[in-house]
Order: sequence, then structure tokens, then C-alpha cells
Amino acid sequence: MPLLTLDLGCGDYDVVRPLKDGAVRAEGMDINFITINRPPEVHWRMGVHQEFDAAEMSFGSFVAGKSRGDFPFVGIPAFVYRKFRHSCAYVNVHAGIARPEDLKDKRVGVPEWQMTATVWLRGFLQDDYGVRPSDVRWFTGGLESSERKEKVALKLPPEIKIENIPAGKNLSDMLVAGEIDALLSAQAPAPYVKRVPQVRRLFANPREVETDHFHRTGIFPIMHVVIIRQEFYQRHPWVAQSLYKALLDAKNHCIAAIFKNDSIHSVVPWAANHAEDVQQLMGADFWPYGVEANRKTIETFLRYSFEQSLTTKQLKAEELFPRETLETFHV
Repeated sequence: MPLLTLDLGCGDYDVVRPLKDGAVRAEGMDINFITINRPPEVHWRMGVHQEFDAAEMSFGSFVAGKSRGDFPFVGIPAFVYRKFRHSCAYVNVHAGIARPEDLKDKRVGVPEWQMTATVWLRGFLQDDYGVRPSDVRWFTGGLESSERKEKVALKLPPEIKIENIPAGKNLSDMLVAGEIDALLSAQAPAPYVKRVPQVRRLFANPREVETDHFHRTGIFPIMHVVIIRQEFYQRHPWVAQSLYKALLDAKNHCIAAIFKNDSIHSVVPWAANHAEDVQQLMGADFWPYGVEANRKTIETFLRYSFEQSLTTKQLKAEELFPRETLETFHV
């Protein structure tokens, strides 16, 4: 009997690669990888056009969609992309912003309100520095182009002031020109990459801040989750757990390979030593999948999503994923 073919749109992440190159197999299915290393494109093509059977999706878009009730996708708790995000806040050096608290009453750009990285950052700014979303004047638009639009319809309370940037403008240029004072963005703006002197990071040593935040909270921010088209899932309900298991095996295979000394796994010198340091800080399973291992991280993001009006109610972690993916069989 032929295997079921599943088209998966996903970036070329190391935690996925063992499944892609055949080191790990998915039971009952042959996965056709459509590798797209521009995550926003994958999210857009899946969210708008449903081009793939399964794909990675922005966690913010996923949570916002689940809250609407008409979301044509099923999620599985495999988090193929995570990243600490204090490094993703940028300021104009002339804006008078010396510390996070100085963002109050400032003009701050975000490519999209529901962008996962900016949801996390706004939550951190409120929890740790007392800067509420309503304390800031928000501007949305393209980071480097003038064509980016929100993927999710916004229904924000009147105390949150947000406006689209003018036609023909982009946030990176506006930050350099001082037309906005700060910028929160998952992608580094071109002026920062090019070391334009008008732009610097809000946190001068983001790794130090991120390490401290993890020590205090235990949160390793989730960026992307894997989703399956609802129609495909209904025809093949076993796929959710089987795909989850395969992605979990791939992630575990990837991490185990880092510590093997019999071959080179990275162009980064002392990669295994760095991974040992990460385990010292974050534990043996420093990139966990599943709901229970991520409960605090998921519940914190759901709280932020509600407080920032991405959702009309505060969802529960169990509402996000099919019941069969909440536990796995053990002998």
C-alpha cells in the first residue's frame, strides 16, 4: 500500500533536517518538503492560500486564528522555531531612549501587530518595565518595503493608538530619519545590519538580558508552530500525532548529534561546548515540544495575546491542539 504524501512548507531548520534527509522517518507517510527560508512567505502562502498540507506558522497568527473560531487549520505542539527576543528592539540614537521605560509616549514601529516577536516584546516591556501597549504610539507597515499588510484583522481598544505608515514609506527608513523613535521587528532592519550610526539596539547586551529573563521566568519564546489543513486532518486524523512524533524524533536526533565527537556538525567552533552551556542554563531538553513541557511559555503568550487584543478571550493551552497530540504512548 503506498504511503500518504504530505506536502510540508517549512524552513531549513536543523531541528527538522533529520526528517528531511531521511535520518528519521514519519510513520505511514512520505513527506514532500517545500523548503522556503523566508518564514513570512510560508505563513502568508499557507494562511491566505492554503498551499500546503502542513506548514510552519507564526504562533501569533495561529493563536489569533484559533480565537476567531473559523480557522481552517489544526496545530500540533512542535515548535520548529524559537528565539529570545530582547535583541529585536531598536531605537534611534537621538530619540532620548536610554532604557526601556523611556519608550512611554514614543513612536514605535512594528511590521504587524500580531507578529509573534512583537507580541512577546510588548509583553516583556509591560511585565518587566511597566510600559503598557497603551503608553506608546504604534505605527505598522513594511520593514523594508511599503507593501506589507496585517494578515489578521485587528479589533483594538480605543486606548491603543495604532496607525499605518504613509504610502511609499518603510519602517527602517523612518527609524533612521527620526520619523519613528523605536522599532520592534523579528528581522533585523537593514540600517542596523549596515551599522548606520542613527540606529542601535535598545538593549546593549541582549544576551545578558535574555539570560536573566530566562533565569527569572523559565520562558524560551515560541515563534512558530506546525499546522495542518483542517480538511486534510479530517480525512487523515492519524496524521497529527504521527507528524508530531516524527518532528519530535527529528528534534531529538538533531540535539543528540551536537554532542557526538566522531564527526563535524557545525561550522561554529566549540559548538558542543556551547550546547553544554545552554543545557546548564536551560536543562537537558532545552528545546522542548509538547504542551506540558511548554505550559508556562504557552500560557504567558496566551495572556499577552488577550491583553494586546489579538484574542477576544484568554485561550487555554489545551484549546490549541488536538487531544491526541497532548500525550504520547509509552510502553
